[in-house]
Amino acid sequence: MGLTNNDIFKKLRVAHKLRDDDIVKICALVDFKVTKSELGAIFRAEDHPKYVECGDQFLRNFLNGLIIHLRGPMPPKKEKKPEKD
Repeated sequence: MGLTNNDIFKKLRVAHKLRDDDIVKICALVDFKVTKSELGAIFRAEDHPKYVECGDQFLRNFLNGLIIHLRGPMPPKKEKKPEKD
């Protein structure tokens, strides 16, 4: 079977050397509130009784926040002026 959302999240955490505080701040960039205890449950082993699966929405919000964290916020779009003939 392929990677789960939890596996992807763990790999991103290690690859970017992120701590729980960093992840909380990254999620806050997209107005997604997460606590350290929620993160602890996601990063537990699958056979642990308090293990929680990382949902698609959770991972999506983290990835969107990570993009802003790494690249910076999107610049405002410029309005296109109508072309004159």
